[in-house]
Amino acid sequence: LGVTQTSIQYVFFYVGLAYTTGVKSSIMNATGTFFSVLLAHFIYHNDRLSYAKVLGCLVGFAGVMVVNFKPGSFDFHFTLLGEGCVVMAAFVLAAASIYGKKVSQTLDAVLMTGYQLAIGGIVLLLAGYGTGGELSGFTVKSSLLLLYLALLSSASFGIWTILLKYNRVGLVAVFNFLVPIFGALLSALFLGEAILEWKNLAALVLVCSGIWLVTREAAPTAETRGR
Repeated sequence: LGVTQTSIQYVFFYVGLAYTTGVKSSIMNATGTFFSVLLAHFIYHNDRLSYAKVLGCLVGFAGVMVVNFKPGSFDFHFTLLGEGCVVMAAFVLAAASIYGKKVSQTLDAVLMTGYQLAIGGIVLLLAGYGTGGELSGFTVKSSLLLLYLALLSSASFGIWTILLKYNRVGLVAVFNFLVPIFGALLSALFLGEAILEWKNLAALVLVCSGIWLVTREAAPTAETRGR
């Protein structure tokens, strides 16, 4: 789980990010929700595709595209090292989440998250140093920032694992469409970017509508929830 969800997924994502734009990366990364919903359909009998689920995913994806809309930012140029790697990262994360849900049924979700992040991080460090990478320039400020990022990442992964343990994959995955929305809000808050734009409001409405379409289905019983 550590090698797939942390190591391989991050390698694909950041290689892809280096060869494409941030806008296209955000959109391509959102395809992970589709992968999660599709894989869950074939693996879990209580997490089948439905009209509402498919429509909700499409509406949510439209919201991701809207929040990333900039004149001239969209084109159909596709490269394996760019957009291809970002999509592969999304697929690996979706597949690893399915596997993580299975593992979490017999392990403490938070402890499992800690182990997978530690193992995946060690693999990345060894691979980075082994291929000539280096890390320098540590200051008190940068060290605190690194610690903040580590705590934020571990907290988000921990919550994600707990949610997957007790809920259907298709039900949880659709909330990933909120990531670019929160990104736009945080950019406005900390970077002074404009927030009162039509695209931000439209994207929020679309994403929330998509989440509502997916989550309005009846919740699973205690008996079927863990299957």
